Amino acid sequence: MAESAGKYDYIIVGAGTAGCVLANRLTQDPNISVLLLEAGAKDDYGWVHIPIGFIHTADNPRTDWQYRTQPEAGLNGRSLLYSSGKILGGSSSINGMIYQRGQAQDYDRWAELTGDDSWRWDQILPLFKKSEDYAHGADDFHGTGGDWHVEKQTIRWDILDAFREAAAQTGIPKCDDFNRGNAVEGCGYFDINQKNGLRLNTAKAFLRTIIRRGNLDIMTGSQVKRLIIQQTEQGNICTGVEFFGGGREWTADVSRETILSAGTFGSPQILQRSGIGPLALLQQHGITPVQDLPGVGENLQDHLPMKMVFKMSGAKSLNGMANGWLHKASLGLQYLLKKNGPLTTVPAPLGMMLRSDQAQPSPDLFFQVQPWSQEFAGAPLDSFPAFTVSVSNLNATSRGRVQITSSDITLPPAITSNYLSTSEDQEKAKAAIQLTRKIVAASALQAYALVEVQVDDDLLRLAGKIAFAGANPVGTCKMGSAADASAVVDSELRVRGIAGLRIVDASVMPTIPAGDTGASTIMIAEKAAKLMRANR
Repeated sequence: MAESAGKYDYIIVGAGTAGCVLANRLTQDPNISVLLLEAGAKDDYGWVHIPIGFIHTADNPRTDWQYRTQPEAGLNGRSLLYSSGKILGGSSSINGMIYQRGQAQDYDRWAELTGDDSWRWDQILPLFKKSEDYAHGADDFHGTGGDWHVEKQTIRWDILDAFREAAAQTGIPKCDDFNRGNAVEGCGYFDINQKNGLRLNTAKAFLRTIIRRGNLDIMTGSQVKRLIIQQTEQGNICTGVEFFGGGREWTADVSRETILSAGTFGSPQILQRSGIGPLALLQQHGITPVQDLPGVGENLQDHLPMKMVFKMSGAKSLNGMANGWLHKASLGLQYLLKKNGPLTTVPAPLGMMLRSDQAQPSPDLFFQVQPWSQEFAGAPLDSFPAFTVSVSNLNATSRGRVQITSSDITLPPAITSNYLSTSEDQEKAKAAIQLTRKIVAASALQAYALVEVQVDDDLLRLAGKIAFAGANPVGTCKMGSAADASAVVDSELRVRGIAGLRIVDASVMPTIPAGDTGASTIMIAEKAAKLMRANR
């Protein structure tokens, strides 16, 4: 028999990027009680906090759900690792630490799709600024004093400086700030989420500072089985959750709202196991339908990075530095004494936004340049000196889905990304490879004797070989207007047909922003907290 965990005003499912922000904002009211449930463990694994620890956290069961896609026809039948944080802080504990907001037009598009102007750039910019603590001072686009510290990088790599110069030689301007919403086309070093040489995750930024509040309970190692839905004459109401934790089965009751913040893969799974989703899928797995919502699990989008690796000579890369005990000891000592050096590097220090052709109204390709290389995600770094150019399509038209394969919570979902399944995406992939080669051929990089590791005259086949699952999945519980039958939540993030239930994470994004999605997810959580406070 399930044990009772008590009754709370709010239950937040998932202590990830959004969930930690919500817990902080909701518990600012001392009269409100909040239960925060996290399937993963505490963020006390040392490699989470050392920036270079991304090498050790991907495909690690201690920190990663280790999702895998179904075999992808567009990627020559390969099945890819899809890393997703399973730990306090969620994917903010294992991601690339890049702070990037996207373009103003991304959010103006959300406003059009939802019929709600409060999602427009000029309306949500104050929410970005509210959470931000920009190390270089406040201005019209940046805030200070928030919980989410943003700073410039302190380490530079000769090969990345040379790439930036090569880009300039091919007509791509240098850029110092990707976060002003102005669809800038340029190349520059990303702003990052680090502080004092350590990774900043949302658990550290938003939870650790409020841990002594008496109105917040946090339960780690607690995986939600299903939502408890009560059917009344007034309609369906979410009254709590069932979950497993510490080897026992629990129930928790809620008096106000339950908020799903389990992410683009987790939130649709919980809905589907609770009888909320496509009717045929629920019936297939013997789940009693509660609400037929065909959009649950659909509309999966991501930036598909194609990783072009170039061997080089005459410059250092992380490959050599991370191989061999003498190198590791030297780097470790530098980091311990000064909290700087290569161990503070982010996976992709240098970024670039570029138009695939001049007919594009704004940048549609996203480059992340990395001073290291590996055969596949989670593999050891290569033994030879190299750098990687990862290039993604910002406006991919391919759409995938996430579907449970059973009502059993221990079984992973079927993730079908449908990468490169449209002619538009295929043509843009070929253009991206050609543009990368053009930059690499510029005179600024000639001294490094670059050799492309994987080559193929068939560019589409090459794209399928070098593409990897991205780190920005969104859209599987998208918000939309009342006229959109595929929308799962309304513009205030309330689940259709279920009172007392919201979704607050990247799954609600109807379209993917231009760039990394962590900052956008924090903004969504700020907006949701504001909406919930207004409703009280």
